[in-house]
Amino acid sequence: MAASKKAVLGPLVGAVDQGTSSTRFLVFNSRTAELLSHHQVEIKQEFPREGWVEQDPKEILHSLNIGISNIKAIGVSNQRETTVVWDKITGEPLYNAVVWLDLRTQSTVESLSKRIPGNNNFVKSKTGLPLSTYFSAVKLRWLLDNVRKVQKAVEEKRALFGTIDSWLIWSLTGGVNGGVHCTDVTNASRTMLFNIHSLEWDKQLCEFFGIPMEILPHVRSSSEIYGLMKAGALEGVPISGCLGDQSAALVGQMCFQIEQCVFSDHGLLTTVAYKLGRDKPVYYALEGSVAIAGAVIRWLRDNLGIIKTSEEIEKLAKEVGTSYGCYFVPAFSGLYAPYWEPSARGIICGLTQFTNKCHIAFAALEAVCFQTREILDAMNRDCGIPLSHLQVDGGMTSNKILMQLQADILYIPVVKPLMPETTALGAAMAAGAAEGVDVWSLEPEDLSTVTMERFEPQINAEESEIRYSTWKKAVMKSMGWVTIQSPEGGDPSVFCSLPLGFFIVSSMAMLIGARYISGIP
Repeated sequence: MAASKKAVLGPLVGAVDQGTSSTRFLVFNSRTAELLSHHQVEIKQEFPREGWVEQDPKEILHSLNIGISNIKAIGVSNQRETTVVWDKITGEPLYNAVVWLDLRTQSTVESLSKRIPGNNNFVKSKTGLPLSTYFSAVKLRWLLDNVRKVQKAVEEKRALFGTIDSWLIWSLTGGVNGGVHCTDVTNASRTMLFNIHSLEWDKQLCEFFGIPMEILPHVRSSSEIYGLMKAGALEGVPISGCLGDQSAALVGQMCFQIEQCVFSDHGLLTTVAYKLGRDKPVYYALEGSVAIAGAVIRWLRDNLGIIKTSEEIEKLAKEVGTSYGCYFVPAFSGLYAPYWEPSARGIICGLTQFTNKCHIAFAALEAVCFQTREILDAMNRDCGIPLSHLQVDGGMTSNKILMQLQADILYIPVVKPLMPETTALGAAMAAGAAEGVDVWSLEPEDLSTVTMERFEPQINAEESEIRYSTWKKAVMKSMGWVTIQSPEGGDPSVFCSLPLGFFIVSSMAMLIGARYISGIP
């Protein structure tokens, strides 16, 4: 645990940031938004078959070893879509958590898509989402079809379903002894079972996917007291904030402009941004989700072994300062927004005898930036409001080469806060502002000023466009590699690595999924 600062000027608020690769607990000063301490535990990923990605729900729960007292409230931010089913009598998970990246349901998606009328895509109109392996409904459908323990628990009325937030809140508020089974609107909106207009579970959608509604959690706002911690150093402390990680970063970036529900014509998702109180308005967002962004760095470390730590990639990239015509499309799990192309697979192209690991490292960083450019282009076309600069956050923003590349490829300035833990900050803000807690004001005049670092484009616009157009050629070559089949062993795919960073684009409540960024028009 990092040492806390001695001068504590206001009530403390804790934040659980449960991501795909780690769980962290962070403590903030509610008066100044200052990060006072943090603790991190890595989470193991399991790959039982090609394309399958799982985690142990109990390991995720036990990673929350919280030992700090004097905290007034706790907020939860979590990896979205990842699906858990557990037994409410024993408190035991009935299967591993099926992670958002998992591809096993591709044949299910194709089968279901044939049942949606071409002139009435009620799934997208109600949820804002395309039918995809990404979202929870098809993962839950797979569990109901293939795991006998889940089937039996549903038959005997013992099963509870939730995304990671629901599992954590239920467990921390008592579990089998009265645990609260709930979720918030942001996580519910990622299940494909939730009507984002009525803000309720949708009977037609549940019938379409064959999901019994009695196993679903109660949907709450993103900022209210859900229940009290029932054990440990924080027993009796309210859990009063809950947001999916992208939405938490929006709040942490202080993007509080009201945004209406807008549907995309360019491959983006319409999703709930947040609802900060039971009687507060709901805010919506346009989101561009990227499957593999920062995770490509982990892939270079764990699979290719060309770096020993994630930080080394900046040094390698700096040695050459160019990819020397090498382009890397990390479509390990197909392509998400704006293409939604499950047949795509990762490629590295433009190789010559001169290419070395430094050029590949540079190309990997460029890939993160090019994917961001594609999402921002789609957002600009949907909204008609070009961004004047881009605000970024998350772990990858410490990489200065990446930040400069992003400014060059977007050809607009990139601005990052000196305190990069925006997702955890957003969860803490929601928790501290909840009715009955009231230790964190979200009024504009009370919000703390954030110190920023700015990166200006350093190449000319023509060079930026040439590099981007070559990237798009590489993307086209990545498509059509896989013909979807349904063998006994599951849908064919490749190994999926996991995200180290995450983008989020906001202010006009626009999100880039994979955590790192927020855009200002």
